[in-house]
Order: sequence, then C-alpha cells, then structure tokens
Amino acid sequence: MNLSGVLFFPITPFTLSGKLAEEVLAEHIGRGLDHGPGGVFAACGTGEFSSLSEAEHAAVVRVAVETAAGRAPVFAGAGGPLGAALAQAGAAREAGADGLLLMPPYLAKGTSEGFVAYVREIAAILPVIIYQRGSVVLTPEQVVELARVPGVVGLKDGLGDIDLIQRSMLAVRKEVGDGFTFFNGLPTAELTMGAYRGLGVELYSSAVFAFAPDIATAYLNGEHRLLTEFYEPLVRLRSKVPGYAVALVKAGVRLGSLDVGPVRPPLVDAAPEDVAELESLIKHGRSLIGTP
Repeated sequence: MNLSGVLFFPITPFTLSGKLAEEVLAEHIGRGLDHGPGGVFAACGTGEFSSLSEAEHAAVVRVAVETAAGRAPVFAGAGGPLGAALAQAGAAREAGADGLLLMPPYLAKGTSEGFVAYVREIAAILPVIIYQRGSVVLTPEQVVELARVPGVVGLKDGLGDIDLIQRSMLAVRKEVGDGFTFFNGLPTAELTMGAYRGLGVELYSSAVFAFAPDIATAYLNGEHRLLTEFYEPLVRLRSKVPGYAVALVKAGVRLGSLDVGPVRPPLVDAAPEDVAELESLIKHGRSLIGTP
C-alpha cells in the first residue's frame, strides 16, 4: 500500500439537531486535501467511528471518496462485532474506498487464532490496516501471522511501545518482506516521531492536520520549533479531559470557521477556556511558520 507523508483523519460534522452534515464534511475534507495528505482516513477514531450508525458510516465514506476523487487514497474505519465490520467493509468497497483501518473489537477478546480469523474475513473484502491499541496488543509473532493474511497490508501503532514495535518490524521484515506498512498512530503523533524515525518509521497520522494542516505540513517539512512551542503544550491540553483527543480536534476545526457541530456522547465538547487556549496555540504555531 503506497502511503506517504502525513495521514489525514477528518472529523465527522453534525448539525445542531444531531444529523450528519454531508456538505460540511465535503468542505472539511476538501480543505485538507489542498495540503496534500498521504491518505484520508474517514469514519475512524477522530471521526467518532463508535457513534455512527451503519447508514451514517456509509455516507461518510461515500463523501470522502467523492471528495478525494483520486487525489489521495481513502481508508474507512471498520470494526466492532464481526457482522457490523463486514457491513462497514462492504459499504466502503461499494463507495470505492481503497482500504480499511480495522479498529479493535469491542469487549470481546478471544485467542490469537480467533483474532486472525476475524481479520481474515474482513480483509477478504478490502485491504486492511490493523490498529494496535486497547484490547489489541500483538506479539511480533502475531504480527507476522497477520502480515501473511491476504489483504492485510499494515499496522497502525497506537501503543507507543518502542521495543515491541521494533521487534515486530524486524520479525515482519525477516519473515514476510518489505511490503508491509507500519505507521505511528499515537494521538498527536508528532511528539513521538523522533523515536519512530529512529526505527525507520516515517509515516504517521496527524490530528493537527484536521484543524491546522499548514502547521502539520510545516512540521513535516522541518520546522521543529513547533515541537516545543506548539505540540508539547497541545498534548498537555489534550490530556486534561478524557475524550479531548477528539473534542479538541473538532473545536480546532470550528475555530477555522467551519460549523462542524458538537461531539456525540459519551464524548463532551471542550470547555470554553480550553478552546481559548487552543486558539492561542494555533495562532502561536502559525506565527512560527509565518502564516496568518
């Protein structure tokens, strides 16, 4: 799977009455595409995957594919109960998505063999990137086994265990080859990219790209003052409240004059004082890179 640079995880906008705002979603994705992301990952964690109905999920993916129009690969979130994941995968294939980001199954935790069987059924529909976090913590041997499943093309690491991801990479390279993609999927991944680059992992997902793609792109291109003066304080702000990894991103998009509505429960919207701090951080970040 040919992915490069920064990966864009759009938020999912809602109206005040709680409905999916498709036109706003298209505008949001279009703005991001103007900054050249390596891929668009729609209806994933930042897109409030767990709160979407089956019909809403299908609509989000359709809008993403139509808006991208071949300018970047489009991946859709999928996961949860096997039946739901298969339905999401089928709808994503029908919409023309390029692949899936497979979220950890909710609560149910079986054997390694059971997880491989779960992945195998979904990967038969579209190429799959496995998301390692929560209940999915894989040994190097398990990653090798999954990398051998037809249609499994990569691993998004949301754990941050550098020893484990290095051993997994070495095992896959030795046993399977170089065609399997690893990328840093930690929240605000920019803060840890120095460590991942030391392992040879250049690809990462960027929450900041969703609300300040100019800042995310400037960091990618070497403006490392952003690390201490923008990203580190952003991580501190994000850590104040559970769910801010999504709620702050949505607030940031809203600060960019796009009415994307509230987050859905169980998430809560960012407090006004925290939104004000985020606004100040964005302004300071842009002052560092010379954009208004």
